[in-house]
Amino acid sequence: MKSLTDPSQALSTGLAKIRTEFHVPDGFAADAMAAAEAAARRVPNHHADRTGMPFVTLDPATSTDLDQAFWIEASGGDLLLYYAIADVAWFVEDGDALDREAWTRGETLYLPDGKAGLYPPAIAEGAASLLPDGPRPAAIFTVRVAGDGAVKLDGAERAIIQSRAKLAYDSVKASDVPAGFAEMARRMAANEERRDASRVDPPEQEVERLADGSFRLSFRPLLQSEQDNAALSLAANMAIADAMLAHKTGLFRVMSGPDASKVQGLRNAAQALGLFWPASTNLRDYQRTLDPADPKQAALMLEIRRAGNGASYQPYHEGVVPWHEAMAATYAHATAPLRRLADRYVVRCALAIANGQQVPQAVTDAFAGLPKVMGRADARASQINHAAIDLAEAVMLRGREGETFKAVVTDFVDHGVRVQLADMPVVATVKASGLRQGDGVTLKLASADPDQRSIVFEPV
Repeated sequence: MKSLTDPSQALSTGLAKIRTEFHVPDGFAADAMAAAEAAARRVPNHHADRTGMPFVTLDPATSTDLDQAFWIEASGGDLLLYYAIADVAWFVEDGDALDREAWTRGETLYLPDGKAGLYPPAIAEGAASLLPDGPRPAAIFTVRVAGDGAVKLDGAERAIIQSRAKLAYDSVKASDVPAGFAEMARRMAANEERRDASRVDPPEQEVERLADGSFRLSFRPLLQSEQDNAALSLAANMAIADAMLAHKTGLFRVMSGPDASKVQGLRNAAQALGLFWPASTNLRDYQRTLDPADPKQAALMLEIRRAGNGASYQPYHEGVVPWHEAMAATYAHATAPLRRLADRYVVRCALAIANGQQVPQAVTDAFAGLPKVMGRADARASQINHAAIDLAEAVMLRGREGETFKAVVTDFVDHGVRVQLADMPVVATVKASGLRQGDGVTLKLASADPDQRSIVFEPV
């Protein structure tokens, strides 16, 4: 990890430029703010009292828009996951100012210097957020997890909950979470193996703002606490997806896998990186052996992610089983309604199904329009993330033109190769030929321009 020295404020200036370039919303219109303030004062009256259940949350330490809280208890050989999801639909009504604004945004946008929320702070970081500073309305989904990791939705209800603790990924201890937390994560991981799931979590290149106001660029692998927490979300999303599919309705997250030619390309990449991939081992099995802490294996994990087809949203269609290849399962997004528009409607759909009610027509209608809206929002979020990283790399390297750097070739691009610097969290493309994946190279920095968000290396 590298801190960014930026006395000229090039990073701050560049981030402001990114916000303008990608039309990142700056606050909310007056009608949306007024609607949020009014909604925050609504007193829940369709909710059971579950404040006696010892829910906790687990998120990044600085997060205040908390979508999920959980509790786990044993039920014979099964584990019962009580997964409380922020009841955003209690505060947002179909067609009101909050709803209209959310449909224009699609999702919360995250930048190193702050986020542009899907909903105003009075809702997202106040009345709807599952913070431990007071009772909150939520939708509690009861998910039964069997010994082999199979999941089933046992029930759902709107309820008032009281979180007991706001736990953080980087400081949580085993004694802080319910006793079945680690066992549930183990069951879900074992079930992934049985399903031949091909999900990969390579280290992510990210720009992070520190407590002192400075920034840091890093390749950050997921902490074990993050992986275990993700298993709870996975269990809830899969159980909800199965319930929707059984009732022939819903909105699903789908993705197809790489074709045969791309898999062969990945085998070539593994060979070039000096990694042994037995001919008898398929991609799904092989990638589960990869270690993100090893630079060459992490590079291949990134290649595997790029080789797959992107995930998208798909409403239910008669006779079609929606499938997410990386999950090797029918899958949905339901667990982050404060940050993703689609989740609010999936939660409403699942609540209706679990309680024997008809899915509201407004929800069914929304499923038809959400794929386009969410696709556009996902694309913009990805573009903003890449732009912020390109900017941070240029700021980090500015003033070091003429210096040489060691790097490793990770893959091929048009008219050159992609490289990762050996001693800095920087990825770049270089015009070069005659190189193979895994080759070590020495590069000279020709230019670093934060204004253009560009860096140029030349082979030595």
